[in-house]
Amino acid sequence: MRVLVVEDEPYMARVLELGLRREAIAVDVVHDGDSALESVTVHDYDAVVLDRDLPGVHGDEVCRRIVAMDLGCRILMLTAAGRLDDKVAGLGLGADDYLAKPFDFPELVARLRALYRRSPMTHSPVLSFADVVFDTHRRRVTRAGAEVRLTPKELAVLELLMRADGGVLSAEYLLDKAWDAHTDPFTNAVRLVVHTLRKKLGEPQLVHTAISAGYYLGTK
Repeated sequence: MRVLVVEDEPYMARVLELGLRREAIAVDVVHDGDSALESVTVHDYDAVVLDRDLPGVHGDEVCRRIVAMDLGCRILMLTAAGRLDDKVAGLGLGADDYLAKPFDFPELVARLRALYRRSPMTHSPVLSFADVVFDTHRRRVTRAGAEVRLTPKELAVLELLMRADGGVLSAEYLLDKAWDAHTDPFTNAVRLVVHTLRKKLGEPQLVHTAISAGYYLGTK
């Protein structure tokens, strides 16, 4: 899952960035409406966490334009304007959800995951492949009933591979969906994460390499 956070207050932006990354969510952060509109045209986001009172293009107008672009990403407005009429107005602009500040972080994460499941492609909360089961709500992976402890990046890559259901995902695709915009496009981070993921999942090997194409899950 990849999220764009649009928040002009630096401390709050940093809190959101660090907290979401701990949940195995790839995060990009911008601080004004113009940068938000530029980012959504360059990167493929699953959701946008959008403040309303932004410098440059106002958050309301950012919401209208993203909806008009029909990009498929969900919009969660996260703002101090928490009155009922504010929420009604925000949802009326096309936002998919609305959460007022102050908020409980677990609720924000739960709402983002709910939006992810409502995206155009169906996202089941519990994934399975062979004898591996991944509860994406609890971020818990088991193989043959035994828990497998994975890092946030390993969880993110495994989720993408499991949702592909045996399809080959390129290193570039995994980098785009599981890392942020500041990652070096020539990094070997994907290869390293796949290597450790293979080791932790154990034998028989499930994560395979399609030469010059990418990675996929398979039982042979």
